[in-house]
Amino acid sequence: MYLIVGLGNPENEYANTRHNMGFNTINEIAKNNNINIVKEKFKGLYEIGVMQGKKVILLKPQTYMNLSGESVKEIVNFYNIETDKIIVIYDDIDTEKGKIRIRKKGGPGTHNGMKSVINELGSTDFARVRVGIGQPEFKNDMINYVIGKVPEEEQKVLQQGVKKATEAVEEILKNGIEIAMNKFN
Repeated sequence: MYLIVGLGNPENEYANTRHNMGFNTINEIAKNNNINIVKEKFKGLYEIGVMQGKKVILLKPQTYMNLSGESVKEIVNFYNIETDKIIVIYDDIDTEKGKIRIRKKGGPGTHNGMKSVINELGSTDFARVRVGIGQPEFKNDMINYVIGKVPEEEQKVLQQGVKKATEAVEEILKNGIEIAMNKFN
């Protein structure tokens, strides 16, 4: 069983923000695979389904970004999921808007949601799909940049990244992370 986690903040308040690229990707994956994410447990919204012939759990932690790892740890412990079966999707300021980067493992960089996941799991050995949101014009405007509303014309570019991230997750499940990295990086 695979755990596919999208990082973000509760959608009623943060739906159209750059920080919710993980949630947006999970929503796209769910839509494409007829999975309706309605269960509430493990400090998140989740659902079990099938993708590429593999059983998956789609998870959107509801703890707010900086505590995302709490939700991930609870579901990992409950279902006894190995780290090599975890894929975390999140926004990345160091990747160009509309682009994605796939990594097999690694550190969190400056991303607080990833810091929380790594801290709670006690491991960096899980796949991640980073959805590019680019850099703000002014570095001291980072918080407003990641959680502020996104202009309509930029939403289209960010949606391209969400679509690529969705395809990348399908590819990881179908052919493995190495092939996905070669195809999308």
